[in-house]
Amino acid sequence: MQTVTENILNVTLIEPRLKHPTIFSRFDDLNEGESLTIHNDHDPKPLYYQLLGERGNIFYWEYLEQGPEWWKVKISKHMTTKNEDAKNGEDKKTSTENILNVTLIEPRLKHPTIFSRFDELNEGESLTIHNDHDPKPLYYQLLGERGNIFTWEYLEQGPEWWKVKISKRITGENDETLGQIAAKDLRKAQIFKKYGLDFCCGGKKTVKEACAEKGLDVTKIEQELQQTEKIAVSARPLPYNEWELDFLADYIVNTHHSYVKKNLPDIVAYANKVFRVHGSRHPELQKVNALIEAINGELSTHLVKEEKILFPYIKNLVAARNNTQHFQQSPFGTVQNPVNMMEIEHEMVGKYLAEIRTVTNNYEMPEDACASYSLLYRMLPEFEDDLHTHIHLENNILFPKAAALEKVLLK
Repeated sequence: MQTVTENILNVTLIEPRLKHPTIFSRFDDLNEGESLTIHNDHDPKPLYYQLLGERGNIFYWEYLEQGPEWWKVKISKHMTTKNEDAKNGEDKKTSTENILNVTLIEPRLKHPTIFSRFDELNEGESLTIHNDHDPKPLYYQLLGERGNIFTWEYLEQGPEWWKVKISKRITGENDETLGQIAAKDLRKAQIFKKYGLDFCCGGKKTVKEACAEKGLDVTKIEQELQQTEKIAVSARPLPYNEWELDFLADYIVNTHHSYVKKNLPDIVAYANKVFRVHGSRHPELQKVNALIEAINGELSTHLVKEEKILFPYIKNLVAARNNTQHFQQSPFGTVQNPVNMMEIEHEMVGKYLAEIRTVTNNYEMPEDACASYSLLYRMLPEFEDDLHTHIHLENNILFPKAAALEKVLLK
């Protein structure tokens, strides 16, 4: 049997011109957390829009029955604080939740309503939309009409419901670049590698900019980056971003410079041998051989400049900050001058490797490949992978921090 606590209104018994005013009056009488259930002989969806427009987002709308004879809707007034005594031990939704069920909105009003609700957000606040299909077109429309002032996070992706949290950015909080993202969590660099996004030489672009250049689906990539944060890892990644600059410089020399010095001569020798033996049948090997020679020439002098000039100066900056050595400005001006040169050379080597990957069709092995051919095509992607990490550590962590430290010492 129904209890006296139930609040039910049979709308069919009310004179037509008084229906909505009566419902509004009964709704206004509700305390926070209380509900009114209306019974009607047709879908009362127009009431939803009127209530939303005149009272704002202070209620929940839940269909209990949808025809064919009766429509029953439970309308609940938001709570402003959590109800500790909620039924079944669960907290009721709070007024801080901002949810919009897009399926309840007339099609032509869907995007305007979402835009209106987004525009009402204060910086740092969020709107969560519920839809029965992927609202990805909204992402691009919002980006085009409002600019890069929001973040987009999928909370649920079908098959019945898509739920997306849209948050308004705080002023001055710009999108991080690929390099900055990788510097904070190198696991995310694997996502960039997967989609061919250059986080080392091209690390100064944002995810949106890099995806736009390559015609990639930015929502998919941003989602994978968000999921990376939720994946537990068995081994803690090396905290490059937390290391002292002198320690990081030594690590780069002892790990990545040593790798180049050990492996690049072998790669040069195999490239030349494979070109001589197989070049007549595979003309792309001439280009591969020439590009590897260029990489060898570039890196041979590049590593020396870093080890003999730039890295010692960076170590001196650290010593001066720690008061173990007097700060003396370098003869080459600010540290940004050699850094600019190193970054240009990084970009050149990166382009050479990208070109090799293109002409070899991602190191696709031909049927007549000999052992040397196969070894070369295994060594090259390993070399490229190591160089990406090598350049990332310099471009995105070591160099920017050295420039910032120098500015402090020059004051």
